[in-house]
Amino acid sequence: MLWEELEVGEPKDGGIQVYIIHSFLHPSKNSEEEHRKMDRKRAVGIVGAGVSGLAACKHATDRGFSPVVFEADETIGGVWAHTLESTRLQAPTTSFRFSDLAWPASVTAKYPGHSEVMEYLRSYACEFDLLKCIRFSSQVLGVEYLGAAEEEIMGWEQWSGGWKAFGADKGGRWCLTVKDLKTGNIEVFQVDFLILCIGRHSGAPNIPEFPANKGPELFKGKILHSMDYSYMDNVSEFVKGKSVTVIGSGKSAFDIASEVAKMNGTAQPCTMIYRTKHWRIDKFNIWGVKLSYFYLNRISQLLLHKPGEGFLHYILASALSPLRWAITKLIEAYFKRSIPLQKHGMVPDYSFSFAMSSCLIAMLPEGFYDRVDEGSIVLKNSKRFSFYNDGIILEDANECIKSDIVILATGFRGDQKLRDIFTANWCRNIVAGSSDTSVPLYRECIHPRIPQLAIVGYSGSLSDIYASERMANWVTHFMAGGFQLPSIRCMEESVAEWAKYKGLYNGKYFRRSCISTVNIWFNDLLCKDMGCNPRRKKGFLAEWFQPYGPADYANLSLRQ
Repeated sequence: MLWEELEVGEPKDGGIQVYIIHSFLHPSKNSEEEHRKMDRKRAVGIVGAGVSGLAACKHATDRGFSPVVFEADETIGGVWAHTLESTRLQAPTTSFRFSDLAWPASVTAKYPGHSEVMEYLRSYACEFDLLKCIRFSSQVLGVEYLGAAEEEIMGWEQWSGGWKAFGADKGGRWCLTVKDLKTGNIEVFQVDFLILCIGRHSGAPNIPEFPANKGPELFKGKILHSMDYSYMDNVSEFVKGKSVTVIGSGKSAFDIASEVAKMNGTAQPCTMIYRTKHWRIDKFNIWGVKLSYFYLNRISQLLLHKPGEGFLHYILASALSPLRWAITKLIEAYFKRSIPLQKHGMVPDYSFSFAMSSCLIAMLPEGFYDRVDEGSIVLKNSKRFSFYNDGIILEDANECIKSDIVILATGFRGDQKLRDIFTANWCRNIVAGSSDTSVPLYRECIHPRIPQLAIVGYSGSLSDIYASERMANWVTHFMAGGFQLPSIRCMEESVAEWAKYKGLYNGKYFRRSCISTVNIWFNDLLCKDMGCNPRRKKGFLAEWFQPYGPADYANLSLRQ
């Protein structure tokens, strides 16, 4: 059992107990294979047991490591553990799945709900015996690198000072300060490699700022963020018979408004105030043809400019741009006709292809516009709003909306959450980049200047589990000595190329780090790094025209 490998060190000041996870360090004159065996005995820490953390844990154990997973919650699943009961998958089960575990035949819905997703995640953890690695109710308060000083690290030419995952035998380690949420005890753990799987859709709510005397302090009712709403056990009792206003236009805003309307009906309509109109659709196909045939197969990659593309790819993407435009208009026309977007003034101001490349697509709750038509949901567009004693003021419409409860479905500050987990200022200052750049991660996993650490699950795709598992697989191959990273300069050049792509295809949403429409291109790079064949289909037509998905990467090994 993993915990038997913990060494109890001397208590820190204040009586905080220090635990050093055993590692067998620094072989002197061993062969490369012996070095790899020794590396597998290094201590690996993983923060988070959501879909990314589970994938990282599974692939780490596959490579011979014994990771420790720190999870603040009492269960696995991450954000899925606290979604609304009415929440459904945003992608079909063929896309939202792990590569080596299909959904059970008993699940027949194309877009399963909350309980079915949680059961699938639990079955994955049990199938691969991952629960033994997880410390539940263990909140990581902060992480700090112990080893080389900042000045020395910034002067390195190779990542971690020596190309490899565990550095150049410089003795660097990560120190994790962990609070046991059941006992209140605070402990410190030290690991040789740290994988952050903390996601970006939880933990640090995005709360709008208001001018003086116009903020929530004026409001006499109740205000809460969608995160707090999702954690409530008595939702029906909380909103029943109340005037509820939901602020936001993201997926959670639609889900909450639909749930409240279902409970209160037309007697107490739920008002949804939105600033930006997004593409919310009721299915992922048009005229029976899956959208994945337009965006998620290899042929579709030719219609896009890609990071690091050669001259031929550049010419093809430029020449085929009219075809991409025509496909976009065809899809937009279908959804405008099948969903009453124009009737309710909900046609977005940006293209459908932009939504796909920026991860702005989401599924409508069942019967959403039926509830709008019957009057149990009232849609209000406003660029500016403020509070008064009895509710919300839409300043650009000079309209007051009386409310008992205001729910802020205004998203999360994923970059701030990422910064806050580091205790050292130098890490906080560089890990998430600046406000005008995307998070600077090589292969969307490795910060070129932060040693012995990977970030899995921050960059998104149309199916996060699909992207996260590929990243976890790549990181653990690297940890096992399967390949070496290029120089820091080369990694930073690659990061800049991907930042240029995100600026072109993600626009103002570039910080979402969405790679959805170049997922195959991205996976090809990971496969090549690992020495694997990136062509995963059988036959020319299948390779170019069939959509790619998680199952295509099952049992990926170093030389497969």
